[in-house]
Amino acid sequence: MVLIASSSFAQTESTAKQVTKAEQELLDLSKKKWLWMADKKADTLANLFHEKSVFVHMGGSWGKEQEVNIIRSGRIHYKKADIHEASVNIIDNTAILLNRITLLAVVGGNEVTNPFMVTEVYIKEKGGWKLGSLSFTRLLIPGQ
Repeated sequence: MVLIASSSFAQTESTAKQVTKAEQELLDLSKKKWLWMADKKADTLANLFHEKSVFVHMGGSWGKEQEVNIIRSGRIHYKKADIHEASVNIIDNTAILLNRITLLAVVGGNEVTNPFMVTEVYIKEKGGWKLGSLSFTRLLIPGQ
């Protein structure tokens, strides 16, 4: 596992291992995903999401089509994700990426801020990465 800290994705001193090209590619892709979500780029996200992808939120779980429609409609607007830490672990053609974030979102017309550990699972297909799962786990104590 590679630990990356801060929204600039600078490698921490405690991590002896260098980030591989594939790991950096995934960290960059994840960072872009947060920007696309903030900008409500539903079509771009639809291309990133695997056809069988699943999404787990505080309010439930659903598939790709519903997630894209939620983003497109603005029912959930992921306004800004402050990324405090990110790590990635690649196992064959699967990558598990963790982001500890503070998310500013608009849900049901209300602006809310919550600390989350977000799990992203990517699958490598046809030379590219597709998001297979995105799960939000709300942290009880910010920063942990």
